[in-house]
Amino acid sequence: MREHYDFSKMKGEKNPYTKQLKQPVTMRLDKTTVTYFKSLAAELDMPYQSLINLYLRDCALHHRKLQLKWLS
Repeated sequence: MREHYDFSKMKGEKNPYTKQLKQPVTMRLDKTTVTYFKSLAAELDMPYQSLINLYLRDCALHHRKLQLKWLS
């Protein structure tokens, strides 16, 4: 391996996958929900954040809406 590399002649290119990158967000979830997804993710051997992302993406792709009725 070289001790020094010359990058001055390198042409820069935009990342073609920029639109597919994940956006960091902060969410407040109750402990029961986090525990559920962590245990399910452990069964599937994957990170729980990825599992939550897959679940929310499935909801968005299939236009699933939560049926709520507020008591007055």
